[in-house]
Amino acid sequence: MGFSNPEKGSGVAAFDPRKLLAVLSRLPAGGRYWVAYSGGCDSHVLLHAMASLAEGLETAVQAVHVHHGLSAAADQWAHHCQTVCRQLSVPLHLLQVDAAPQAGESPEAAARAARYEAIAPLIQTQDCLLTAHHLDDQAETLLLQLLRGGGPHGLAAMSVCSPFAAGILARPLLDFSRSALLVYAREQALSWVDDPSNFDTDIRRNFLRHEIFPRLAKIWPATALAIARSAQHCAEAAALLDSQAVEDLHQVRGPQDCQLVISRLVLLSDARQRNVIRYWCRSLGFSIPQTVHLQHIRQDILHSAADRQPLVNWPGAEIRRYRDLMYLMKPLTAFDPKSVLHWDMQSALSLPAGGGSLEAVSSEAGGLDRGTCRRMRLTVRFRQGGEHCLPVGHRQQKSLKKLLQEAGIPPWQRNCLPLLYVDDQLAAIADLWVCQPFQSDDGQAGLRLRYHPGFALSQ
Repeated sequence: MGFSNPEKGSGVAAFDPRKLLAVLSRLPAGGRYWVAYSGGCDSHVLLHAMASLAEGLETAVQAVHVHHGLSAAADQWAHHCQTVCRQLSVPLHLLQVDAAPQAGESPEAAARAARYEAIAPLIQTQDCLLTAHHLDDQAETLLLQLLRGGGPHGLAAMSVCSPFAAGILARPLLDFSRSALLVYAREQALSWVDDPSNFDTDIRRNFLRHEIFPRLAKIWPATALAIARSAQHCAEAAALLDSQAVEDLHQVRGPQDCQLVISRLVLLSDARQRNVIRYWCRSLGFSIPQTVHLQHIRQDILHSAADRQPLVNWPGAEIRRYRDLMYLMKPLTAFDPKSVLHWDMQSALSLPAGGGSLEAVSSEAGGLDRGTCRRMRLTVRFRQGGEHCLPVGHRQQKSLKKLLQEAGIPPWQRNCLPLLYVDDQLAAIADLWVCQPFQSDDGQAGLRLRYHPGFALSQ
């Protein structure tokens, strides 16, 4: 089975509910405890221990089981969980999801994502989702990250406590080994289900668990404990790096969160540049660029000529440069710039290819003339080239190209800007300019456009 033995010099603590209570007392949760209960040994131990503590806790204990539908025995597992929770007098919430992976997606990653996505709505403010990850899981996670070339954040593996949905996610069993939990389960005569996929050594984590760790433990009995201790050291190092990144980001951040000022960024050392870029991406909800992407960002983005338009992309994200700013955004989606959208201004208009939306709001003074907009045919179009406008407040007509250049609108955003036409005449450019023939009379109420772009936004 590949279990480490806590009784043979490994230094791993035995498990009992009192030790679990000590961990819970250090958590910031003040709402309900939700035990993520799969029906397996580890989560059954956690559920059983929480049930034994329930009367002395100030908050309610509930369980949640996610039915993935990936195994022929999934219905039996769900029934088992219902039976156990009934015996322990713990309310169970049974959720069913479609965890089938997308093309090229890891089945394990797909199931994990589906599981957390399904559970998230249950977690309210101050609630705490408890998972049964333990010391051996922590060691496996670090070694997997090491084999993938992970940095300090990856090697920090799993934290005891982290934000999740409206509450927190806690892993109170990280100090206890798999074998310590198994000892408790046998002493309490617990019954559990075994997922056959946990023994499939074609899955990399299982290969480490069943083939590698038992061999290491024969020579180094405290293998799991030592590796988990390294994860703690890496977590401390990662926290220090984040602290430095926060200071650096304050110095190099642009006018918007999705922008960095290149002339300031290049003043940092190479290591601090990479560190602040990683932190910036993570803080905006994007995946962290790999080493090869960071190299291209530094070479192609930071050190390109100011009039170039370099691009570096990786799954779910891309970085572009315009003048002295570096932009982080979702990948742009191709759309037909010849699209013509009819609009009555009564509700927000969704723009094609995830380009955001456009809405009209009342203005006490200024903006588009209401009467004109109501009487005439309105369409929203996109830049074709050759457009001109005499903006309100300007003395002479200018080409749209010139206006966008003077306003510092990045080239990749220009073709996405919605242009409002009144009977085939350009009346407004997004919420940037109103063309003079279509403005409301002085002091008269009008309509103002509000443009909510779909690009350059965090996820």
